[in-house]
Amino acid sequence: MLLKIIIFISAISFLFYGLNCLFNKKMFQEFKRFGLSDFRKLTGVLQLLGAIGLLIGYFYPVVTLIASAGLAVLMLLGFLVRLKIKDGLLVSLPAFAFMSLNLYILFASYHNS
Repeated sequence: MLLKIIIFISAISFLFYGLNCLFNKKMFQEFKRFGLSDFRKLTGVLQLLGAIGLLIGYFYPVVTLIASAGLAVLMLLGFLVRLKIKDGLLVSLPAFAFMSLNLYILFASYHNS
């Protein structure tokens, strides 16, 4: 039951962040600051696909494995970008936390299947 709650929290968070990535002007400026303007839309779409994948995973568990792995990789890259541009650990922490959360989802889902 705890795993399902964690999956839901991650899915809702990535739905929110994916939509923000696509439509929020502040996110446009952030990606420009990261030097990754060309990847903003791709990142938003991948976040939305990952979130939808986590939700579909309630019915098709293998999709949870794919979605959580993809989101973990995406957040690892986000964490590394934050460190590269010297945003500092506190600002980089959410990306690390979501990477860790999705790694937990991946391994826990694998062991439960």
